[in-house]
Amino acid sequence: MTHRLFRESKRVKPCAVNALHALRDATEPKPVVAIIGGAVAGSEAAAACAAKGAIPIVFEQGARPYGKIEDGLPRWHEKLRDKEYGKINANLSSGAVLFVPNTEVGEDLSWKELYGELGFSAIVLANGAWRDRPLPVEGADAYEGRGLVYQNEFVYWFNHYADDGYDGPTFEIPDEVIVVGGGLASIDVVKIVNLELYARALRSRGIDVDVVEMEIKGIPRTLEAHGLTAQELGVKGSTLYYRRRKEDMPLASADNPTAEQLAKLQAARVKVMDRVIRKYFVKFEPLCRPLELLTDGDRLTGIRFQRTEVVDGRVRGLEGTEFDAYAPMLISSIGSIPRPIDGIPTRGELYHYDNWDTGEVHGLPGVFGLGNVLTGKGNIRDSRANAIEIVEKVVAAYLGVGEEPTELPNEATAEVAEVAEQAAHGPPMSVDAMRALAERIATRHEEIGYSDYQSWIDSHT
Repeated sequence: MTHRLFRESKRVKPCAVNALHALRDATEPKPVVAIIGGAVAGSEAAAACAAKGAIPIVFEQGARPYGKIEDGLPRWHEKLRDKEYGKINANLSSGAVLFVPNTEVGEDLSWKELYGELGFSAIVLANGAWRDRPLPVEGADAYEGRGLVYQNEFVYWFNHYADDGYDGPTFEIPDEVIVVGGGLASIDVVKIVNLELYARALRSRGIDVDVVEMEIKGIPRTLEAHGLTAQELGVKGSTLYYRRRKEDMPLASADNPTAEQLAKLQAARVKVMDRVIRKYFVKFEPLCRPLELLTDGDRLTGIRFQRTEVVDGRVRGLEGTEFDAYAPMLISSIGSIPRPIDGIPTRGELYHYDNWDTGEVHGLPGVFGLGNVLTGKGNIRDSRANAIEIVEKVVAAYLGVGEEPTELPNEATAEVAEVAEQAAHGPPMSVDAMRALAERIATRHEEIGYSDYQSWIDSHT
């Protein structure tokens, strides 16, 4: 059942949350910032706004605030996931931050209420990129579930199919899957496919191997430990088709790199990709872009590609180089985009921004985008020119082909600080509006059974 967040309520009961007290007991106007989404970007923004004296209120659509850290990272990223969970929990458990879970903007809370009626000093959009970018082939979506699979649903299935009571999407992975895309998420997808295929082949021989353990060891070492070869198992595996080259893979990037820095980045990308290919038996086809689907009745059976070239950083198709690739399943992994929200202007696939550096949303003063909702990208960035080697190590560690470095780049600090600075200095919310907001949030907390952050997380873990 969907609950409306903002409805008339009875007198608010006493609550131990400091931020709620500050709203309810307000005697003077104060900046109050609404933050949509509580994952990495949202929790960092909340902590930064609180540090600047504002009252941040985090509206999270799910029960847990972890976003794609929880459902977008394959389950072998346990250490990374736990580390990010710890950072998010530390930010949101502060009494200076007010957390409102199970509350989706556009459903439980309309944009009109949020932006037009409640008097927030600023709004930060940190709701992430959850919608798969459509495969750019005419009529593709008609075959979703009939040979075409999108990345986000596929990874969610992989993470949860072994959970007790799981009732989500189910996939039976065939051999010779085609994956279209490029970047960290695409490599995760092709790894999932190959690991599942080899685990199944081993089980058929009475050898039970956990896919997470296989991810750590790699497929060649796992087979060697059991005296087997890929040829003996007969697994052909999946193929990743990418419209650019290895050196163009958006694994790691830097802001405005020099020619020398770009060469280092490109060399790092090639080195990391080669390690992935060796460790997980990934087949990689560069310089191929999808043109049209191959179908048989109501089933997708393959895809027609065209060879490409990269000229001055732009991809150009080569006429007369078309070829057909057949597969029982095609997984589209070409990126994620924000979910549209009625009232927020869009331009193309993303929200419409006047200033991409600060995330200022077009036509909505005081509204800012942050994180993946701003860029729609998921690569690992570094703004320090002298730290490309660190980024290379981070990417390699993420993909399972290197050790985690002792020093890590902080990719979001500058963006968060800039947005928090502007958001926290927006026009203060009136005393009456603060008190009314406190009552309505307390009502929402009561409806969903929320008392405090730690107790809520404990009960939903």
